[in-house]
Amino acid sequence: MTATVPPTSDRGESPFRHELYPYRGDAEFLSGTLGFIHEALEADEAVVVAVPSDKTSLLRGELVDEPAVTFVDTTTAGPNPGRHIAAWSAWMTERGEGGRPVRAIGETAWRHARSTAHLSELRYHEWLLNRAFARSATWSMLCPYDAGDDDEDALRSLSLCHPMIRRGGRNAANEEYLSAEEYPFEELAGPCDPFQELSYTEGDMAAIRAKVTQCATDAGVLRDRLPKLAVAVTEIATNSIRHGGGHGTLRTWAQDATFFCEFRDSGYISDVMAGRSRPTAEQIGGRGLWLAHQLCDLVEIRSSRAGGTTVRLHMDAPRQQ
Repeated sequence: MTATVPPTSDRGESPFRHELYPYRGDAEFLSGTLGFIHEALEADEAVVVAVPSDKTSLLRGELVDEPAVTFVDTTTAGPNPGRHIAAWSAWMTERGEGGRPVRAIGETAWRHARSTAHLSELRYHEWLLNRAFARSATWSMLCPYDAGDDDEDALRSLSLCHPMIRRGGRNAANEEYLSAEEYPFEELAGPCDPFQELSYTEGDMAAIRAKVTQCATDAGVLRDRLPKLAVAVTEIATNSIRHGGGHGTLRTWAQDATFFCEFRDSGYISDVMAGRSRPTAEQIGGRGLWLAHQLCDLVEIRSSRAGGTTVRLHMDAPRQQ
């Protein structure tokens, strides 16, 4: 099942420059990132850097008291990649005050992905950056990737998400970039036995919340997180009933210290950015998926005109371990 995105311009036409930088070892990391930073400084551009702590130390050692370079910590946005576009937008808007161009360096700690689903959503986030910032003529981003383990499949998957690639200090169009209208989602795995299932319709909200709260408690979700889950469930169930034909199916189960709560209906979400951009004060609607991303550890969405919509919420269940 795939989520369809609006048509976009052909490769290279977007003003937002999004580069993949495969490197091997600290020397290559420094060579590529410092080259990118020095290009920015020479052009009087600001720089925002979000890389793992060991790489931050390397760069700080080479950039002493450089006011144009700001280091930020992506972990403050939490584990859910669905929160990261809003965080990057805020960081780059702040540093680009007055229309100043901004370059960003963002390296994801791929090897610390919490699960296969989390890794898949991290890649999807990288692809969505091209959509989110397509009209950002003054922003560009370099994404270093440690290719030292020779995992060609992983590198190829990440190449699909970046229109440009940097090698030997030069950037060029990336022929493997997926500029098509559909992102190649991996199919969601089925629920783990035993799972609970409940059909719902209008008027069943109290039953939905009670069911999820009891199942989450049994699965080991910490008590102080149950109210957050209840809010997320209320938002997603309300959207499902309102936009998904008036009824749907709820499934819950636990697996690998995670509680899963899944909503299925016949609706269709056409906006792939739904829930990933902070709603404005004047905005009417569009807050349900945003809240779910803020409150849950991971949110997976699969939507198509033919197959309907599935929204799967993940919450850590540490007492299950």
